[in-house]
Amino acid sequence: MTTDAGEMSLTVDELAARAGVTVRTVRFYGSKGLLPPPVIGPRRVGRYGARHLARLALIEELQRQGMTLAAIERYLGQLPSDLSAYDLAIHRAVVASWAPDSVETLSRAELDRRAGRVLADEELARLAAAGVLVTGDAGDTEAAGGEEAGFRVDTGLLRLGLELLDVPLSQGTILAAREVLMEHSRAAARELARLFRGEVAERDTRDVRDLSAHIHPLVVQALLTTFQRSLREELSELLSGEGPSGG
Repeated sequence: MTTDAGEMSLTVDELAARAGVTVRTVRFYGSKGLLPPPVIGPRRVGRYGARHLARLALIEELQRQGMTLAAIERYLGQLPSDLSAYDLAIHRAVVASWAPDSVETLSRAELDRRAGRVLADEELARLAAAGVLVTGDAGDTEAAGGEEAGFRVDTGLLRLGLELLDVPLSQGTILAAREVLMEHSRAAARELARLFRGEVAERDTRDVRDLSAHIHPLVVQALLTTFQRSLREELSELLSGEGPSGG
């Protein structure tokens, strides 16, 4: 749920469902200091926000990398305590770039549970348009718990896709944006590979793998930072041109 001010406000059960973890896990992370304490509302009920959800997503990605709980504590301890949900999402995107693609087959009920609400058919179509999911075939229904509708879901994109559902963009715009991102990211990857090819031509296989493992996260972080700045500049120009006075 959201408050009147538009801020996310979730109970511990709602937070756990959105994050795809158990309530016990949420409370455990809180006891270890991995999650900040909730805001205590009426009737002494703890309320969680977007930062808690983004932090859980980051913890999940770190676990996928095989990091121990102690290592995750050290990683999170180095981050500023006041990072916004947006900043945490950037960190998660960089961490996710180190991991292989992760696709799960989810039932409709499980997908709704992770979304925190029952998803309408139109919303499912938007998630499909964004490349977040595809409808599974008949062979996927057993893996999805025996229910009629199974979905193959890119779990790395799921939370981003769910957040996009709350943005007032048409399905056509989402499709066009995805094509733009795919086209230019592939072009950038090809050019970077061409630049690096000369550097690795004379190296043996192990050196090439080590270099690739080192460069990969650095390049992704550089692309994210550069794109983030460019997009901010473009949006600033767009917003500065709004209104009759141009302000």
